Amino acid sequence: MKRRIVMSMLAGATLLAGTLFGAAPAQSAAPTRPADAGTQSAEIPAEFGTDWHDPITAAPPVARPSGRSCQVTVAEAQFRDFTPYTGTYTLPEGCGDRWSKVVLRLQGSVKGRQFDRLGYLHIGGVEVFRTSTPQPSPDGIEWSVEKDVTRYSDTFRGSHDVEMLIGNVVDDMYTGIIDVKVTLTFYPGAPNAESVPDRVLTPKDDTLTTPRNSERIVAEVYATGSGGGCEEYWYLTVPSKAPYSCQADGGPYREVQIKVDGQLAGIAAPFPTVWTGGWSNPFLWYVVPGPRAFDVKPIEYDLTPFAGILNDGRPHRLEVGVVGVPEGQPGWSTPVNVLVWQDPQSAHVTGRLTTHRSSDLVNSSTYTPGSEHRVDTEGGHRLTVAGYVDTSHGRVTTTVRRSLANTSVHRWADGENPDALKTTWTDDESVTVEGRGPERTARTHRTYTTDGTTTIGAGDRLRTVLTLGDRAVITETSRGRRTAWTRLDDTYTGDATYTVNVPRDQRHAVGTTGERYRLRGSGGCYDRSLTVVQGVLTEDRGGC
Repeated sequence: MKRRIVMSMLAGATLLAGTLFGAAPAQSAAPTRPADAGTQSAEIPAEFGTDWHDPITAAPPVARPSGRSCQVTVAEAQFRDFTPYTGTYTLPEGCGDRWSKVVLRLQGSVKGRQFDRLGYLHIGGVEVFRTSTPQPSPDGIEWSVEKDVTRYSDTFRGSHDVEMLIGNVVDDMYTGIIDVKVTLTFYPGAPNAESVPDRVLTPKDDTLTTPRNSERIVAEVYATGSGGGCEEYWYLTVPSKAPYSCQADGGPYREVQIKVDGQLAGIAAPFPTVWTGGWSNPFLWYVVPGPRAFDVKPIEYDLTPFAGILNDGRPHRLEVGVVGVPEGQPGWSTPVNVLVWQDPQSAHVTGRLTTHRSSDLVNSSTYTPGSEHRVDTEGGHRLTVAGYVDTSHGRVTTTVRRSLANTSVHRWADGENPDALKTTWTDDESVTVEGRGPERTARTHRTYTTDGTTTIGAGDRLRTVLTLGDRAVITETSRGRRTAWTRLDDTYTGDATYTVNVPRDQRHAVGTTGERYRLRGSGGCYDRSLTVVQGVLTEDRGGC
């Protein structure tokens, strides 16, 4: 696991303090421009060898408060098959029960030959982490992932069963055993009441009973199209009349919906995650993964307008479905957690759903035949829900508006060579809260982009050129005035070529990949760029 660096310009690419910058190092205080960290030299090989730099991302580290901490190992296992690791979680004595931050850390290693694998970690039935693994080098790799899991503090206070699985296959060909260790580190202190719920619940058989004094309810769904088959690459599917290997009657439009007692309660665009074997070219991902591949973020739905319905003490149906998946076809995983904030001064918070407006769902996928096959897709949906709760501090009204859109152009020739996709998803959301202080609105504009082409040329040389984008703009206002803002731009670029249909040691692979992660806002800024050539990290540059 050599960590070869040709040129390093990183001088602590730091993220600055501020509530919107949840991953800021605790010691950061003000914007700084890093100085030249010096230059180290190493030879860039003519092609990929049997070893390369350990996987790395440009995303910022999780902020860790100063002072004492308490750590517990949650899981330690080697995954050879589809047998889950099971254990028991117990909070160690002396860790307290109130924390300003809880940090999950996964450390992993694997060597030999292995596919990318999807994994999850459940504590007390709550999914606290979903991930995928990198593909190893013959000599072996190590990697780590950190996640802020403070929002699950309610779960961490008790003793619970633990289940973790990274489903794997080990045989004479696929030799990589995935070795992982997961820890939780607790930092004592007062939690942020706005972001840390009182309760974390999980539906049982698609039913949920909330506390009768719930005043805010948020569902989160770890939605992933995965597990093999075409839903792993749902964004490349085409209508069934088009001659392509992955077909779906409605084309590639997907939408993750959540319903309360059969009534549509939330809509969202799934993130088009590219796993580390994606686009038929593992050399794109050996060192720099695509955005979110190692830390799958859940979709969030504010269900507070439905609190008046849910708070009657009875079980209610809470169902998640994915629009566009062919009937009877598996391939999506949608585990749900429900985060609840309670009114401690009320035994029963009553309320009412006052507004429910849903536009017609648009999903048009048009196939144009010819020497170049083409599918043009346009999709979209809008939903507005509003409701109030009567709390001990007065009536609070919440209005949630969400608007989705997708445009996609998929072109390919006979034999799917070349095969090109250019697509954009937008997911716009606003949540307005009236009562208990001045009116407040949080607006989020999310944009996900993919622009890539795969070709097979002379000598069976497969080349993939690809750009992925994960962008978001978050604005918070009070009485019409902006009080906080954040702008995220995470861009991955890759260009890799190798020979197909030959043994692994005859692929003669070359590739340049990179990532630039920029985060700016009222809390400061973070900016880091990585470049990797033939598995060698040639640039690691930070600064604002």
